[in-house]
Amino acid sequence: MAPTPSTDPPHTTTSVPPDGQALVAAARDVAQEAARCAAAAERERRLAPDVVKAVVAAGFARHLVPAAHGGTEGTFLELGRAVSAVGEGCAATAWCVSLAAHVGRMAAHLPREGRQEVWAEGPDAFLVASLTPLGTAHPAPGGHRLSGTWRFVSAIDHADWALLAANPPAGSGPAGAPRVFAVPRGAWRTEDTWHNVGMAATGSHTVTVEDVFVPQARSVSREDLFSGRGAVDVAPRLAVPMQGTTMMFAAPALGAAKGALAAWRRHAERKIRAAARNPAPALPGMPSFNRVTWDVTLTRSAGEIDAAELLLERAARSADESGHGLTPAQTMRGWRDCAMATDLLVGVANRLFRGVGTTGQSTAEPVQRFWRDVNSMAGHQGLQVESAATAYAYQSLGF
Repeated sequence: MAPTPSTDPPHTTTSVPPDGQALVAAARDVAQEAARCAAAAERERRLAPDVVKAVVAAGFARHLVPAAHGGTEGTFLELGRAVSAVGEGCAATAWCVSLAAHVGRMAAHLPREGRQEVWAEGPDAFLVASLTPLGTAHPAPGGHRLSGTWRFVSAIDHADWALLAANPPAGSGPAGAPRVFAVPRGAWRTEDTWHNVGMAATGSHTVTVEDVFVPQARSVSREDLFSGRGAVDVAPRLAVPMQGTTMMFAAPALGAAKGALAAWRRHAERKIRAAARNPAPALPGMPSFNRVTWDVTLTRSAGEIDAAELLLERAARSADESGHGLTPAQTMRGWRDCAMATDLLVGVANRLFRGVGTTGQSTAEPVQRFWRDVNSMAGHQGLQVESAATAYAYQSLGF
């Protein structure tokens, strides 16, 4: 289905706004608060309310909301840097704020009346999503009746709205296609199902909707959303194909790897200084302190983090500069780069966890938390090298 024509004032340019530092600076404060609350958030399996308040106050929710609706309509590059900064304190918080910001961009694909309803109280509404069409949407006068169950909806406890994908009923014929529906808090039931070893604080519980009416203005075809064309009229620079924004999943891993390296360095510096103060040879049969091992771990990890960051920033710049003009080749390259960057970051996290030693692997130390979270994030389908490689190769080779 073609997107509903917009009556918003037309945009006359697709130029990228200056890369301000306001969100990144605010993200540093969010990171400190998130790190302070990280252990409790893991136990509670949800972000602390004060952390969510800090996230919204920092401007994450409004960052990719169209200016026509009061949003910042900022850049992917600045958002990625800010998400990474938060990830240095808590990867789970970074994951939730990254998705919330990007779901704001997704809501820009709704018809004008639907957008106005979502942002009726301002551009800071906290949005979450599940874009796998697991529900069923039965056509009804003026809209659809939505039912279904969606798993792994991160930060659902804090959401004002959820974008949920659903299929038409069986037998709808070839014209039937999946749609995405904006559903307000109060229209769904949350089931406490998130008990994962990694990303525990994301609160990625299960959402159930039972026969809820959703007006036509609060839905968009999934194809229009994934292609980006649903937002062309309201914010052409944000109308990027979904696969061109895979950095939303990878940026938190970048921050987590940086946080793990910082924690590892604190541990390593204590070890190196202690060895320098006591250069006595090791007891017979016991391993000796090897400074080179620490030097190589630091060098390889820092270099691979830098390489991953360069890949992610190229993907973000490409999306910022091209907008809806992002080509299939650029889209697949960006997806490839995000998957490859994440693969590098998993290697970094594994090396640091192994290298920090038994004392550094205590549950009171952050390295183990970053290690669990990075490996958990890497399991997301959008970040798996195999999926990205197949898509990239098909596009690159042309068959």
